[in-house]
Amino acid sequence: MTDVRAQTLLFGSLCQLVAYAIQASAPPFPAFVMAYAINGVGLALQDAQANGFVATLQSHAEAKMGILHAAYGCGAFASPLVSTQFAQLPRWSFHFLTSLGVAISNTILLVLVFKLKGQDECLRQAGEIVPERTTENEQGTFKTVMRTKAVHLLAVFILIYVGVEVTIGGWIVSFIIEVRGGGPSSGYISSGFFGGLTIGRVVLLWVNKKVGERRVLFIYSILSIALEITVWFVPSLIQNAVAVSIVGVLLGPMYPIAMNQASRILPRWILTGSIGWIAGFGQAGSALLPFMTGAIAANHGIKSLQPLLVAMMAFMMVLWALVPTARRPD
Repeated sequence: MTDVRAQTLLFGSLCQLVAYAIQASAPPFPAFVMAYAINGVGLALQDAQANGFVATLQSHAEAKMGILHAAYGCGAFASPLVSTQFAQLPRWSFHFLTSLGVAISNTILLVLVFKLKGQDECLRQAGEIVPERTTENEQGTFKTVMRTKAVHLLAVFILIYVGVEVTIGGWIVSFIIEVRGGGPSSGYISSGFFGGLTIGRVVLLWVNKKVGERRVLFIYSILSIALEITVWFVPSLIQNAVAVSIVGVLLGPMYPIAMNQASRILPRWILTGSIGWIAGFGQAGSALLPFMTGAIAANHGIKSLQPLLVAMMAFMMVLWALVPTARRPD
């Protein structure tokens, strides 16, 4: 983070404060939608900067990336638990006060830890070796990022991945209620999925290292597709809940693996910018695929969720096969 990037990170956190404050008041629907848009901007800015920072680390980068995204999984695991409780109360919107409290803590920590310092300065204080930047590199960063094919392949891969993750985490509850006859506690299945996501990003680190991150992602994809097919065809509430949780475990490592791959194949001087584009573009998947799911479900029913997920997971495998394997130039 140059000083501008540090300020961008802080601005993203402040966007979330504003969004949650609006939502907690249960405003009219248009204002509620606007607040979600503000929240999305804040989340995308922080996601891009955090991934870019961790991707530049040299020591145990894979493990640190896994831990970073496991922290995301922890939040996603806790959120359905909290929202399910608030959904049963008259002032359901007070759920967003919990999110507001987390956002306030996040803002305070960002200021205390980074102190609005530049990325290179923070890396040097952490004992990292930071290559010198040239004026030519600085001026040509964005142009080079946009011309690098691997960046766009990874961006589309992350877009599909995030879309699959958010679609499962959100729409699986509707599927369980409408197709499997689940009750009000079906929201806990979403927590099971995100809990599995968190576990997978930490517990499977040794598997990723032993098998190889590129190869293991294909294995996780095949197993996830197989499990999703069982959710599609096996009419068992318990089996579906367990299968969804295991799918979470298998999908969990994929995002950090993709970010690690970017750090291997891209030149370091465009890495932060590339990660920012990949993460920011990929975040659109959290809106695109759930929207597609809703549109398809409106015409064909929520049963269409499973074939859509299977198709998207298969598409992820194709994209991953196209991502280069060559080591990044020095």
